[in-house]
Amino acid sequence: QVHLVESGGGLVQAGGSLRLSCAASGRTFNSYSMGWFRQPPGKDREFVAAINWDGDSPHYADSAKGRFTISRDNAPNMVDLQMNNLKPEDTAVYVCAAGRAVRTGSEYYDYWGQGTQVTVSS
Repeated sequence: QVHLVESGGGLVQAGGSLRLSCAASGRTFNSYSMGWFRQPPGKDREFVAAINWDGDSPHYADSAKGRFTISRDNAPNMVDLQMNNLKPEDTAVYVCAAGRAVRTGSEYYDYWGQGTQVTVSS
């Protein structure tokens, strides 16, 4: 029902910024909460941020608070992740997901994009 394609990843120096975008298609997009997860090299996937269906109630992992901002626009069906003050430990494949609620667990998300690589150099 929902197809997700991420973009905006790349190589950035520590302290820099990137804006990730997730383009969503599907008639039920507006019914889903949206989240961003990431998977650092050699580590498990971890929660980054999520936002509910109407763009309210954003929630962030502790590592993202104060640096990252999640937003969505249901007209072009986009969810973005603005990442500021990036650190080397932010290096990961970032994946957007559509789910049933604003939650931190992967099990609450039904649709996943393929991911976009973010690399932060020291």
